[in-house]
Parts: sequence; C-alpha cells; structure tokens
Amino acid sequence: MSGLALTGAGLVVYVIESQRLEESVNTNIKQEIAEFERRQKRGDPDTGITYDSAINLMTAALRSNVPSEDEVIVAMWGGEFQLEQPGELSELVANPDFQSNVISMAASGGVRDIVTGYGQVRVAVKPVSDDKVTGAIVFGHYLDNVRNDLRDLMRTYAFIAGFALLAVAIGAYVVSGRLLRPVRDLRDTAREISESDLSRRITASGNDDLTDLTLTVNAMLDRLDEAFSTQRQFLDDVGHELKTPITIVRGHLELMSETDSAEVDATRTLVLDEMDRMARLVEELILLAKSRRPGFLRLEQTDLATLTASLFDKMRGLAPRDWRLGKVAKGAGALDGQRVTQAMLQLASNAVRHTDEDDVISVGSSLDATTLSLWVRDTGNGIRSADQAEIFERFKQGTQAGEGSGLGLAIVSAIVEAHRGEVNVESRLGQGATFTIRIPRGQTW
Repeated sequence: MSGLALTGAGLVVYVIESQRLEESVNTNIKQEIAEFERRQKRGDPDTGITYDSAINLMTAALRSNVPSEDEVIVAMWGGEFQLEQPGELSELVANPDFQSNVISMAASGGVRDIVTGYGQVRVAVKPVSDDKVTGAIVFGHYLDNVRNDLRDLMRTYAFIAGFALLAVAIGAYVVSGRLLRPVRDLRDTAREISESDLSRRITASGNDDLTDLTLTVNAMLDRLDEAFSTQRQFLDDVGHELKTPITIVRGHLELMSETDSAEVDATRTLVLDEMDRMARLVEELILLAKSRRPGFLRLEQTDLATLTASLFDKMRGLAPRDWRLGKVAKGAGALDGQRVTQAMLQLASNAVRHTDEDDVISVGSSLDATTLSLWVRDTGNGIRSADQAEIFERFKQGTQAGEGSGLGLAIVSAIVEAHRGEVNVESRLGQGATFTIRIPRGQTW
C-alpha cells in the first residue's frame, strides 16, 4: 500500500509539474511577444525614440534580450536569417527543419511545436515589415531541456521514495514482529498442547486487542483443562469403583449351580443388589462430573425460612429419629433450591447412618449481610479429627463409616463449591457432628 501511495503521488507530481512547465513556456513566449509589440508601438523603452525601420526594430530587440539556456532568438528578413542572439542553442538556427518551419510561418506568425535533430522546439514567430523589408522575429524554446529537468526531478523523487519505502518496510517488519509476537506464542502453545498436557498458558502483557485475545485463549484453555480433568476423573472413578461389583457378580455367576434353586435365588438377589449399587454409583459419578459445568445450577431468589421448613419435613421421613427444627433465618438469597436440598438431604442421610433412634438430629439456618448458612447437627458417634480433613474427598470414608459409596459428602462439597461456597464439619468422637453449608449471598452469575 505504501508503494502504491508513493507511486500515485509521483504520478500526480509529474502531471502537475508537466502542466506547470508547459504553462511557464507559454507564459514566457507571451511575455516576449508582448514586450516586442510594446517596443514596436512605443519605441525604445529607455529613450522613447521610435524605430524608423523594421530592421532597426528587430536589431534593438535582439540586443536587449539575453536568451536562457533553453532559448534562442532570431531575426529574419528577405527569406533568410539575418541576426541571431547567441546562446547555448545557437546551432539550432542552422537546422533545416527549424529553418523550413520558421520561413513558412514568417508571413502569418503564430506558435508551433516542431521536431528537430535537437529535440522538440516551441517556436513563436512575430511578423515585422515596413515599406522596404518584410521579416519576422523568432523566439524558440527547447522543450526537451525543460522536460529533462523534470525527469531529473522525478528520478530524485523515485530514489527518495524507494529509500523511504525500504525504511517503512523495515519499520513495519520490526513493529509487526512485536505486534504479532502474541500470535506466534499462541501458535507455538497450541502446537505444544496435547490431550495429556493442557497446562501451558500464553504470557499476556499490554492492553490491546491481542492481549484480550491472549486472555480469551487462556480462559478457553482453563475450561478445556478443567473439562479434560473432569473427564479423566470420571473415567478413573468408573474404572476403579465398578470393577468390584462386576467382579462380585461374575464370581457368583461362575460358581452358581444351575440345579440348586436356592443358590440361584440367592445369586439373583445378590446380582440385582450389585446392579442397583452400580446404577447409584454411576448416577453419583455423573452428578459429580456435571457439577463443574456452567449449567449445573439454576439460581433464583429463595426464601430461606420456606426452604428450611421444607428440608425439615423431608428429613423426618428418612428414619425414626428425634428430629428437631432449630433456628430458622428470615430473608432470601440466590441459590439453586433443588441442589441445596439434595446436599442437605445427603447430610441428613449421613447423620441417620451414624445415629440411633433415640439420638437427636436438628436442622437450621441463619443469614447475615454476606452469607447464608444451613446446618445439620446430630448427637451420634462423631468423627475422628484425623478423618475430618478427607471425608469430603471421593471414596474417602471415616473409620466409623457404615454402608455407602464414599461419594455422598463429595457430592455435597461439589454442590456447595458450584455455589462458590464452602462446607465444613465440627465434631468430637462420641459427641456427634455438625455439618454447615455456607453460601455467599446475592450471587448474580
């Protein structure tokens, strides 16, 4: 584009200068003719004395004019060139083409471009006559000399423009290299990324569109890394946890005697139980995998008192216990009521497994300016301090754990983390446990 712009500018300069030079030559010719006519009418400009003959007039005119390097002035009468003002182009007068054209114009006068051995010449002829002589004064301008000056100017322009274009190209190369460095980094990073390694990130610096692109790509890589991690975790969990029930089912089927109806019924019951356990396990693993997806939650303003009362009614149907409704908060917060209900019922089921019928299980809620809280408290076995740090991990169970997949509290933790909250436990062995869910209030994402 820069080359085209400089070329276009050069063409415009050439056309304008050509027109200017043409106008300059025409102006000079008109000026010389006008000065001669004033001398012809008014006489000598210094003394005012008029000329008594055409020859004296032309002789005086030649003597008062000093031709430029591209000009020649000639006086002629009697069909021949008689007087000449010496100049660098005086040899032009002897040129046959010049002579023949001038002689043909002597009677009528005028301006004409003629081609000679010295190039193109613009000739202006002014007829002059008296009673004795008929002649003319001739002004010749060498156009090629003028145009050569323009060509020299354009060659200089071309050299300067070429140098400028080279400088612009080098500068553009350097600047574009710096500007496109994040793009090259993006390309190199994309080449190095594989399914097993999504940890590479592009260094972002500056405050421009490329920086925004870099940040966007890094965010995309974060999402991909998280998605692949979730997928790998899901496959690892499925492979690890389904192996045991499948092995149990296969072992019993291989050892089962088809002729023993009692053994067939027992094996059938065991297989169905293991299949139900696998189905529950798969559902829980799928739930954990979905917990990191953007559409996992459906947030809406939820009245905490209504939610707490609903949770209490549902929990009482889990098992015979001394169920109690504790403090109930008044107010609302942004949360997914169904997911929170699922987490709280999981905590309640966990409390049921670790309590007897005469134990107390209570549920309550509280609310402050920034946080809403829900809790489940029981008077059961309690949890050892060493176990409390890992019971929210997948397939981790405390030493007092009963039946279960080891995914219940992991699901609770996933639901709470999806709300950008936290869940923790306070417990002493033999003195029960309190599980508390805390969720930021007023979320809008």
